[in-house]
Amino acid sequence: MKTSRITAALLVASAAVPEAVWAGGGEGGSGGLYDINTGLSFWTLVVFGILVFLLGKFAWGPILGAVQARESGIQSAIDEANAANEEATRLLAEHKAQLADARRQANELIAEGKAAGESVRKEIEEKARAEAQNMVDRARAEIERERDAALDTLRKESVDLALAAASRLMQENLDQAKDRQLVERYLSELGSGSA
Repeated sequence: MKTSRITAALLVASAAVPEAVWAGGGEGGSGGLYDINTGLSFWTLVVFGILVFLLGKFAWGPILGAVQARESGIQSAIDEANAANEEATRLLAEHKAQLADARRQANELIAEGKAAGESVRKEIEEKARAEAQNMVDRARAEIERERDAALDTLRKESVDLALAAASRLMQENLDQAKDRQLVERYLSELGSGSA
């Protein structure tokens, strides 16, 4: 296709050369710098045309095919790079989304762990308070029982003591000073006897 265009261009160029140039014959003559040698020009154009025809037939086709193959290879490499870039962008966005989701889940787990720890702490504190209150209540009840028992014992001993003192007083009918002396002696005997 390109060869036929080039050949057509040569034919048009050779047709456009004025007749005077072809007819002038350039052999002999003045031989100046600007003189045209028509025979040489003709054969130059013929050789150039043959060269263009041969190059178009044998060289330009493979060269153009190689250039087109290289161009299509480069284009396919660019397309593949664009596709790989789009895939990498998509994967990066997906990875970022997964990372954000993992962070959100980790934060939720941490918050749940803190909440569970707080509820366990509160539950333990409540149990400890309840246990302490139970211990205090039991101790108070025990103290009250012991106090009541001590008061009971004291009452019984007071009654026994009063009865014993009264029986001694009954045995001896004394005056008030002697009664006092007798009770004090009896109490000292009791004190020394229990010691």
